[in-house]
Amino acid sequence: MNKIQALIANLLGRYDSGIWIRVLGAALTTITGFMIRPFLVLYLYDQMEGSVILPMIIVGLQPLCGLFVSWYGGGWSDRYGRKPLIIMALILQMLCMVGYVFADHVWQYALISIVNGIGFALYMPAANAQITDMVAPEKRAEVFALMHTAFNVGAAVGPVLGLLMFSWNPSAVFMISAVSFVLYGLIVWFKLPETAPLILNKGIAASTDNPASKKPKFSWTQHRTLLWMTLLSLPVGLLYAQVESTFPLHLQTNFDNFRTVLAAILTFNGIMVITLQIWIAKRTEPMPSHIVIGVSYVLFASVSLGYGFSSIVIWLFVAEFVFTIGEMIFGPHIQKAVSVMAPEDQRGFYFSVYGTSQLLSRGLGPILGGLMLSWANGQALFAAIAVLLVVAGYAQYRVIKKYARDERVGV
Repeated sequence: MNKIQALIANLLGRYDSGIWIRVLGAALTTITGFMIRPFLVLYLYDQMEGSVILPMIIVGLQPLCGLFVSWYGGGWSDRYGRKPLIIMALILQMLCMVGYVFADHVWQYALISIVNGIGFALYMPAANAQITDMVAPEKRAEVFALMHTAFNVGAAVGPVLGLLMFSWNPSAVFMISAVSFVLYGLIVWFKLPETAPLILNKGIAASTDNPASKKPKFSWTQHRTLLWMTLLSLPVGLLYAQVESTFPLHLQTNFDNFRTVLAAILTFNGIMVITLQIWIAKRTEPMPSHIVIGVSYVLFASVSLGYGFSSIVIWLFVAEFVFTIGEMIFGPHIQKAVSVMAPEDQRGFYFSVYGTSQLLSRGLGPILGGLMLSWANGQALFAAIAVLLVVAGYAQYRVIKKYARDERVGV
């Protein structure tokens, strides 16, 4: 028992208390989030009497509208603090979950998706910048991996609960999610410290005379590497976007029990991440990021082919295992690369710029995927994404390798 207590104490003491608050909040909200996400398209599909494109447009509105806010949200978190932006984002997302309960028209679902996208766009840059504030560069990939593990607690538990709850009462799922956002917001309000350097540095961020407190000016020359990394991450986001949009409909054409299959493979993904993420992060932390990220693109391309062409359940699980390995090495290392690149007073801004890749791909992905699914089939859709991943992966490898080389020689 003493050894177990010592192990737990050592684990808790390894990270700042603010990190553990974020881990707890991430697990709390993603459990309910994953109760909703895999089945939201199917829910909207039923609500709109079998339309394929309308649910895709509504799902896509969320990140597309958040795209415009994200450019400002990261800068706001640098100037006014991480904590206020996180709380505001959680409030908006909570209101959206309540809104889904009472919506019964297409325009209402669309409006809710827009507001939810704004909340997500405010949250992620501030949350990622906060981790960068609290963690030394050599441990950032490990801590981003820890956060990814927390997110996958939801991925492991949420889909199964969602499958049961949506069969019983979809409104209850949305209300439970709303409560989770309230609880997380209260924890942030009372327990999470402010970490923004400008706020901690005697409030100079509030001074209009301080150049660092103003919104950073975007420059192609200064931010060229960041922009290329953002652009080349789009195919990865497109693959993720299909999992939440067209993939359930693609499964429906191949499997009679497609809801159970979807819940099972997502739960399998979450369990694998919880089991392996920290171990893999520690093993890959010393490796050059351009190599790790390049390998992840190859894995994602093979996953896309697996999603598109698997006709039996076992091959879907094989594809999902490969996907798990890919995301466990891609996410922490790409976030670490952005965090190392960002100046101290522009961390939120850098993460907001990079975050546009996820928002744009999650916005356009369902719409483009829905169109291709209507015009062709799932095999053609996922084959096209696989080709994009191979091309973008090679280019991303070159970009990050060049940046690392230039930094070493002082360019």
